[in-house]
Amino acid sequence: MIRPKPRRSRRLRNATLVTLTVAGMVAVNGPVVASAVGQAYTDFQRSRPEYQAQFGSWETIELPEQYRGQAVHAALLRTGKVLLIAGSGNNAEDFAAGTFRTIVWDPVSGEAKEVPTPEDLFCSGHAYLPNGNLLVAGGTREYEVLADDVTHAAGVLTVKNESHDGPVTLPAGTRFTAQGKTYLSTEQVTVPAAHFMSDGSHMGGEQDVWIEAEAEGDAYVINGGTQFQVEGLTPEQQQNLYGVGDTITLDKQNYQGLDASYEFDVETETYIETGRLTESRWYPTLIGLDGGGVLAVSGLDEYGNVIEGANEVYDPETRTWSDRPDLERYFPTYPALFRLADGNRLFYSGSNTGYGPAEEGRQPGIWDLEDNTWQDVDGLRDPGFNETSTSFMLAPAQDQRVAIVGGGGVGDSEESTARFDVVDLSEEEPRYEPAAADYPSPARYINAVTLPDDSTLLTGGSVGYRGNSQSDLFLTTLYDPHSGHLSEAAPNEVGRNYHGTAILLPDGRVMTMGSDPLFSDAENTIPGKFETRIEIYSPPYLFAGERPEITDAPQEISRGSSFAVSTAGADVAEARLLRPSAVTHQTDTEQRSIALEVGTGSSCPEDGGEHAAAGHCPEGGCCGSGTVELTVPEEEGLTPSGWYMLVVLDDEGVPSPARWVHVG
Repeated sequence: MIRPKPRRSRRLRNATLVTLTVAGMVAVNGPVVASAVGQAYTDFQRSRPEYQAQFGSWETIELPEQYRGQAVHAALLRTGKVLLIAGSGNNAEDFAAGTFRTIVWDPVSGEAKEVPTPEDLFCSGHAYLPNGNLLVAGGTREYEVLADDVTHAAGVLTVKNESHDGPVTLPAGTRFTAQGKTYLSTEQVTVPAAHFMSDGSHMGGEQDVWIEAEAEGDAYVINGGTQFQVEGLTPEQQQNLYGVGDTITLDKQNYQGLDASYEFDVETETYIETGRLTESRWYPTLIGLDGGGVLAVSGLDEYGNVIEGANEVYDPETRTWSDRPDLERYFPTYPALFRLADGNRLFYSGSNTGYGPAEEGRQPGIWDLEDNTWQDVDGLRDPGFNETSTSFMLAPAQDQRVAIVGGGGVGDSEESTARFDVVDLSEEEPRYEPAAADYPSPARYINAVTLPDDSTLLTGGSVGYRGNSQSDLFLTTLYDPHSGHLSEAAPNEVGRNYHGTAILLPDGRVMTMGSDPLFSDAENTIPGKFETRIEIYSPPYLFAGERPEITDAPQEISRGSSFAVSTAGADVAEARLLRPSAVTHQTDTEQRSIALEVGTGSSCPEDGGEHAAAGHCPEGGCCGSGTVELTVPEEEGLTPSGWYMLVVLDDEGVPSPARWVHVG
């Protein structure tokens, strides 16, 4: 296990502020709601160099109006550009109009462009492929209808075909009758023929279809198994082709999932259609596997039901999806999964967003993909508050530790927790333990971004559900995984709750986007608006003076091998590979930081430089300009194939700007 060397205090930083206690943070910050924070820090104070060197600095950016979108999904491409996917952007009118949006923005040049978006990829899942393309799968087939707006009883009807003569196709608008009432299908459905099992028994074909009552009213509600006849058939045909419905109700109708699947091609900046998902999915999680495949789990199906453990795998060679019944495992929607170093196991932190019963799929644990076994991970405090919590892998990834912060009650609960727990997954029987201190406030929707210096930036969120009662948090902290301390950072100036995202940029800054409050006033009477402003945070290390620089490095590197990097500027003591983020709903299965071994054979200029003369040359590093030899870990599960940001750091933890390299 690679452990970073102890670092001297950063330039211009007050060491007492780095290890502030939570009580001290609250005392400095005062109330963490918007009105109080605005008074606590003036623009003048935030612009002072000594303040920025201690707390960092925020900058607010507005894209040209035609490119302002709902950043529900955000991903950093290997070109340094940022992909912002809205789809219909949680706007039912845009969905009905077929208005789906994707924006590509260059944070260096400021240039933006809109990319044609073929389907509604709103609330899809995503993961990087080894070639750097982003796989995007799932999305929205239909928008939800709240119970107060449901006028016609509706639900899923299972159509059965007992005939062996062949499949039967029924068009949209097919009329089904039960208990003297008539219901109409909303889509075409093809029901396969019946077939004989290996033991000779008969098995009817079946297929689900959505039906709606032809008239309004409670009289059309059906609960319990009821047989439906297909109008227009002879009595003999009706014996072979019929429907069975359990719940045709006036209840809320959930969002319905889409079976869309695309690769976003980084070179052409276009969507490439692939084979369709085998299951429609809304709110799925995608995570890479050994060999470059991608596993898709959970989500709402095409009728708004949580998928009962049916998972599937994408093959990047054939660009097709395949069912994996050997990997059946139930999760609530958008489960937070982390691939462990052995490559065969996934850790489910307990974090999730959206849908699923409170009593099922909430237990954190380790899922072994070799034999589909499960190991519970206990010890998590407030286990009923895992929805909309934030989980992240602590740096470096070699330590195999994961943290979970905040979260709220199931559904639209206004309750939230300040819990901050950490688990060491390298232990034989891992167990969550409390961090050194809880978060300064109960919070949902916190965004977590791991920085090149191993710290994790925690920013935004809200106390209540979707920022209700103006409960957005104007609170940003830095978590040091080595000391376990939270330190204060400059507070975000734009509130971020549901549908907020954040990613690390190659220059070491953090970009935050989005937020989708239900209301915009404290009384919860005025509808909220989707936040389109971008905020960019510059961490304290960007105000610490000279930064090391990578002047030359190979573009292609491989696991278990060493490579030489030319550097200039400050001393080099450490190096990291940072996998770019692809984040939505506080869920980022990609983000990780891998420590590289800095070789003792690194060469420096012949005179050793002024640092060597003063005796400050870091062990195994290089004094000033020169060459360092870096070694990539062997484990594929630790450093999956793909594109990474390579950074080197000096002995005070100041990182260089990143250089893109490909691990193959």
